[in-house]
Amino acid sequence: MKGFRYLENVATLKLDQAACIGCGRCPEVCPHQVFELVEKKAVIRDLGACMECGACALNCPVKAIYVDAGVGCASGMINEWLQERNLRAPGGNCC
Repeated sequence: MKGFRYLENVATLKLDQAACIGCGRCPEVCPHQVFELVEKKAVIRDLGACMECGACALNCPVKAIYVDAGVGCASGMINEWLQERNLRAPGGNCC
């Protein structure tokens, strides 16, 4: 799903760097490389790429990440991608 981007500066993603332990899970699970580790701490490198799927927050062992998963465009992006590849009919229920 390369090339998909969310609306700039509207994602609900927040990172509490003071709480971050630098485990590296967020850059590992993020499908759009929103995070990177800098000096053993996570940083948000591309907020506009966040599709608010919630994988980062679910996998953070210290709950240093907040995102209002479900309000973003993750399911819309997935459904559009499936439709473009004729893997799903328009208007069909999925996810």
